[in-house]
Amino acid sequence: MTEVHWLSEDDENGPAAEAVGVSAADTGAPAVSAADKPDAADGAVEVDDPDLSRARAIALWAARELMEYALGERTTFTVPLAPTAGTPFQQRVWAALREIPYGETRTYAEIAAAAGNPRAVRAVGQANRANPVAVIIPCHRVIGARGDLVGYDGKRVHIKARLLALEGALPGEAAVSGGV
Repeated sequence: MTEVHWLSEDDENGPAAEAVGVSAADTGAPAVSAADKPDAADGAVEVDDPDLSRARAIALWAARELMEYALGERTTFTVPLAPTAGTPFQQRVWAALREIPYGETRTYAEIAAAAGNPRAVRAVGQANRANPVAVIIPCHRVIGARGDLVGYDGKRVHIKARLLALEGALPGEAAVSGGV
């Protein structure tokens, strides 16, 4: 079983409806996802396997680093990553994403070129969508060719905007749309 820690930001309207889930399975690889926060997720979901102490430690490590990032206290992540899923191209995209410095952005075309296939702009979008460790592997730093905010599953571009604003990387008066 996997342990999940939910991080959310409550505001003047009450508890947040969306949260970031941080989990790690027995492989020790963390996973991060933005999702609707389950009503029952008040803290951590208990694990039923005491042998998952390594996974628990990595999930807590990732959760701590994400909280520090959200507070503006962290610009790089040190939690060990071992994403085993994904095609070879997706793996190259995720490696290219990790090279984008905090506070900077790259276009989908630039990431496609860095991953070895300059024409694979849409495939970069699909790799971002499949990113198992969002924020830590910073797919939010990828923007449209004209500097507009695109992607992020079309419905969550506001999350991308908030992350880029936190990093001081929100392009000028960035347009927000759902396509790549």
